[in-house]
Amino acid sequence: MGQQYTPMIQQYLKVKAENKDAFLFFRLGDFYELFFEDALKASQELEITLTSREGGAEEKIPMCGVPHHSAAGYIENLIQKGYKVAICEQTEDPKHAKGVVKREVVQLVTPGTVMDGKGIVAKENNYIAAIANFNNQSYGIAYTDLSTGEGRATVLEGSVDLLLNELATIGAKEVVSCPDEDKDLLDKIKERCQAVISYEENSFMHDEFQKILQKLDAEELQEPVQRLLHYLKKTQKRSLDHLQPFEIYENDQFMKIDFYSKMNLEITEPIRGKDKKGTLLWLLDETSTAMGGRHLRQWLDRPLISKSLIEKRLLLVELFMEHYFERLDLQELLKSVYDLERLAGRVAFGNANARDFIQLKKSLLQVPAIRSLIKGMDHEETNKLAMALDPCEELTDLLERSVAENPPISVKEGGIIKDGYNEKLDQYRDASRNGKNWIATLEKDEREKTGIKSLKVGYNRVFGYYIEVTRANVKFLEEGRYERKQTLTNAERFITPELKEKEALILQADERSIELEYDLFLDLRDQVKQFIPRLQKTAKIISEIDIFQSFAAISEARHYVKPELHFNRELILENGRHPVVEKVMGSQEYVPNDCMMDDEREMLLITGPNMSGKSTYMRQVALTAIMAQIGCFVPASNAKLPIFDQIFTRIGAADDLISGQSTFMVEMLEAKNAITHATQNSLILFDEIGRGTSTYDGMALAQAIIEYIHEQIGAKTLFSTHYHELTGLDKQLSRLKNVHVSAAEHQGKLVFLHKVKDGAADKSYGIHVAELAELPETLIQRAEEILSQLEKSNGKTKTASVSREEVKEPIVSNASNEQLAFFSKPNEPAVSKTEKKVLKEIESLNLLEMNPLQALNVLYSLQKKIRK
Repeated sequence: MGQQYTPMIQQYLKVKAENKDAFLFFRLGDFYELFFEDALKASQELEITLTSREGGAEEKIPMCGVPHHSAAGYIENLIQKGYKVAICEQTEDPKHAKGVVKREVVQLVTPGTVMDGKGIVAKENNYIAAIANFNNQSYGIAYTDLSTGEGRATVLEGSVDLLLNELATIGAKEVVSCPDEDKDLLDKIKERCQAVISYEENSFMHDEFQKILQKLDAEELQEPVQRLLHYLKKTQKRSLDHLQPFEIYENDQFMKIDFYSKMNLEITEPIRGKDKKGTLLWLLDETSTAMGGRHLRQWLDRPLISKSLIEKRLLLVELFMEHYFERLDLQELLKSVYDLERLAGRVAFGNANARDFIQLKKSLLQVPAIRSLIKGMDHEETNKLAMALDPCEELTDLLERSVAENPPISVKEGGIIKDGYNEKLDQYRDASRNGKNWIATLEKDEREKTGIKSLKVGYNRVFGYYIEVTRANVKFLEEGRYERKQTLTNAERFITPELKEKEALILQADERSIELEYDLFLDLRDQVKQFIPRLQKTAKIISEIDIFQSFAAISEARHYVKPELHFNRELILENGRHPVVEKVMGSQEYVPNDCMMDDEREMLLITGPNMSGKSTYMRQVALTAIMAQIGCFVPASNAKLPIFDQIFTRIGAADDLISGQSTFMVEMLEAKNAITHATQNSLILFDEIGRGTSTYDGMALAQAIIEYIHEQIGAKTLFSTHYHELTGLDKQLSRLKNVHVSAAEHQGKLVFLHKVKDGAADKSYGIHVAELAELPETLIQRAEEILSQLEKSNGKTKTASVSREEVKEPIVSNASNEQLAFFSKPNEPAVSKTEKKVLKEIESLNLLEMNPLQALNVLYSLQKKIRK
């Protein structure tokens, strides 16, 4: 079929066959053209005109195109929509071509390999990851930000959820896998992370990778890292010198927060919308540099669990708070520091221009002053930071001598190298300037000699230099003075032998000057490359300094305190506040609350009306713990905190519509995740678990979950509920205490006090909340009548608004039994609640995964429950 196409179309089809999953931007002259299916799809996605052309076949070929000088914007558009773009350039001078001009793909641009443009957000990393699956029991993962050169790798032991959570945490835009990877796994990655999937077969060692792989020993790490590097080498087709050695980390070195918990707590992303306002990141990011912003986000993704490392950060924040004036000066200096990491990446990648070098020089010029300020704080820890800063004086000197102060964006039009840097370039420039001075003198002399004041010497690319005289003045010229060159409507253009001679000299000097400048710039770029490791090290230190000053500024302005961290069971927050809500409220006064937990107070059962602040209270405890463990001061008047290894949350009732799961199923899955993985050192937040099903089912599940956490896990737990019957559990469970968010009735209206007090709430105030929402008055009255009837008829089995004093038992068994008996066969006794629970447990057992001893233990446990 291909034989009937023209040679050029055949060339296109051959290149396209090697890049099936990408739009092929095929260079033809001044345009990038797309053909066939690419053209049909691109014309819709980019909203450009679809045309057609002859290609040798009977039917015309669909075609669309974009000018090469404006292609970057179109490519960005496609990348942001999750597509890949293969850029195919002419690699042969058409003058020397025999037949079709040679063309080949010079770069594959993908969502994970973008280096600049709209796809790059200054304070966010753009990660591409690679995975290796070892029998679905462990997973190797490696990822890098091509624009900064940062790389990390880890091994995850356990379920696929760990892998999905890690990819979601880093926000990988693209995931590279081996071609025969399990399709279900890749589908889960696409669904959870919204990432593009790419494939790479090669994962063998390559000599070029030695520097990057120097810290890697385990096969689980080497395979994904090498697969990622092979993919980058194949698609980018250029230097990757700026990639840093991959940093190996273990998940157990950091506080674990699963994807849904991060979403519920709105740590870096809001639950709704894309604006960062309302997130913890939004509150804490007072950084002055892009590097600092990205580094802060990484800290938030992975809070520390090492007490010594946390305390070192807290100490530095304290030192920056104590040195107010130095901090103000530091903020001003940091504003003049550009993104050193991404500048280094552009240099290595070969797309840095002279203006990037000016930004690099201006940034490095701030380093000595920053070092001096930090050293002036006169402390061992600040001295370490100061000593780690490298001003790279040799590089600053090189850039100062070589690059013009206001260079053009293009590196091929001249004007980028300073006078005095290169002797040959100075000679060309001197010849060009002298020639142009001669032309200016010629114009002045000819005006005087001819008496024609409007005579001028001009230049254009077609005719070169010329003498122009208006038609009205031509009659004043001596015959034979000039040689006629061109006739215009209102003027005549002439030349002279001397003018053509000078023209040749000037143009030759200009052309050679531009060529030499470009060569000098490329040489300069190679020299700058040698400084990349030093630049990256300095960039990391500056980013940390930026975070410390940011934490200090926020802590001072918002009256945060330095938390005391320990490994015992005590949690004390006096006058704690929700940091984000407090900022959003602005001038309104935030009502602070205490939170006290210890060995005898491990679980708090929180009751109170809707909208009273239960969820806010729970969230503020979690956010305070996170802030402390990233090394920031916290919103309280006094804070003593244990170091949490994990945080689990179930807050909010949004259905998971994407995966088709109901609110209740999402509740149960998140509860299972917490119960399965939590330890005694974890923090669990459960908000109204069980509300997605019938009252008795929900209440039973809520009580069972509370009992299980209390008896089997022992984690610090905040559990809010509207099931007031559960408040009686404090008599059965020694480490559970009731607290409530208070409200009061004033003149028949409900007033939220937002104050957390010991004991259970006496009412739900559900109808009052409906009244606040301004439901119709007749509806409110009818609801009160129904409530009154239910309370009279049900006796003990009241709704959630029954007062605590009237409840004798945590869960009323009669009503539950009646509900279950509905499903019994005639003349058969109703299955008891205990029996049904045991049957469910038996049904859920996976006997194939148990050894005989485990099976015997489970059987013994079930027998005990039946005998009771």
